Amino acid sequence: MAGLDKIIDQIAADAKAYEAQVISKAKRKAQVILKEGQDQAEALCMKIAEKSRGDIKSYHERVTSSGDFQRRTAILEAKQEVIAQVIKKAYELLAAEEPEEYFAFIEKMLHKFALPKEGQIYFSQKDLSRMPQGFEETIRNAALTNGGTLTLMQEPKAIENGFVLVYGGIEENCTLKAVFDARKEILQDKANELLFLQEPKAADGSS
Repeated sequence: MAGLDKIIDQIAADAKAYEAQVISKAKRKAQVILKEGQDQAEALCMKIAEKSRGDIKSYHERVTSSGDFQRRTAILEAKQEVIAQVIKKAYELLAAEEPEEYFAFIEKMLHKFALPKEGQIYFSQKDLSRMPQGFEETIRNAALTNGGTLTLMQEPKAIENGFVLVYGGIEENCTLKAVFDARKEILQDKANELLFLQEPKAADGSS
């Protein structure tokens, strides 16, 4: 919030400086006019003061409008940064999961992305090395559930995580990064809902 405070402080400082400048200018004009005659000076001072107040009011309105816009923009940018960091952290945590949890998620992905066709599935060298015993059977069962077949290929793909499906020579990128990127807007909406749109709970824990 330090950025917002600076914006607000700068707006206030600009407004005060402009106000002081206008009033100072009016006073200088009034001093000159006073030398030319009291009656004329009073009339003109009133006009100058009136105009000065109008200038100040107009400036305040412009600055306030500009300040509100900058404040809203800063808040939006801050929220977007927080959401991006949350999604990035979620990706990193998932990619770094222990094999049991990691491959449990991979199984869920298989049920989602396996097609009712005959195909092959490729993993990274790292995932082939740490794949749990019996997971090849899990792959076959997931494919059968979706009406197709998948053959686990022992040739590794140059990917960090997730897997690549190949059907009829056409590859489908199912790496975690590809999945996160494809669902970026959905993830952003969900993160926004969890972070900023939930109703605050009362102090006693009730909603």
